[in-house]
Amino acid sequence: MSSAPVDLPDAAMTPAVRVTSAVKVYGEGPTAVRALDGIDLQVPRGSFLAIMGPSGSGKSTLLHCAAALDRLTSGSVEIDGTSLDGLSDRQLTRMRRERIGFVFQSYNLVPTLTAHENITLPLDLAGAKVDRERFDQIVDTLALRDRLTHRPAEMSGGQQQRVAAARALITRPTVVFADEPTGALDSRSGAELLGFLRDAARTVGQTVVMVTHDPVSASYADRLLFLADGRVVDELDGPTADAVLDRMKRFEGNDDAAGEGR
Repeated sequence: MSSAPVDLPDAAMTPAVRVTSAVKVYGEGPTAVRALDGIDLQVPRGSFLAIMGPSGSGKSTLLHCAAALDRLTSGSVEIDGTSLDGLSDRQLTRMRRERIGFVFQSYNLVPTLTAHENITLPLDLAGAKVDRERFDQIVDTLALRDRLTHRPAEMSGGQQQRVAAARALITRPTVVFADEPTGALDSRSGAELLGFLRDAARTVGQTVVMVTHDPVSASYADRLLFLADGRVVDELDGPTADAVLDRMKRFEGNDDAAGEGR
């Protein structure tokens, strides 16, 4: 078993995301729902992690808590070595603005702004200068150059999602969280977006954490976690669509067997 090189700086060895004993409970008493049940997770820098699981497995809850959009009932989350525990709402907002990028199924673009203005919006809100070289690289990679003056209503769903991805990456976040990012896209647009996220992880060390229900989407990741009942129940390194489908069938078979035994 190989160990990490000892000459790496501490920052490089710190996981982009660390989740420890994560518990999330909604409600109280007999109607309480335990959405997360003691999950431990580390996401190395520059890796692409996919998370799958049936409806109600806790995958979106895990993503939202890790992305500082929701708070755990107990346990802890660290982003870039900084614990979210005890941070004020203002500090969490700053964390989301400076270290976290978001790509969701709903694009959340500002309808009155052009594509260019939507992409640079996080920097404008922070009063930060736009890195023109990075802007050009992202825009050209996502093939948005001829859409920069268009407003969302003048773009296709795939183009809007690529604008959302560009906006998520323009601030050089520690980690990009993607929640079903291809759910509203056609297969070609979805493949383009996933290919870009995979390349961002491999070429510039961007960390990506994605929730998906699609085996093909999951195959773009370096590693895949399966959740059920708020727990990690399995994982795959270097997943392929066929391997994911095979694993999913195995879970379904176990569920059927469990149902017959009840």
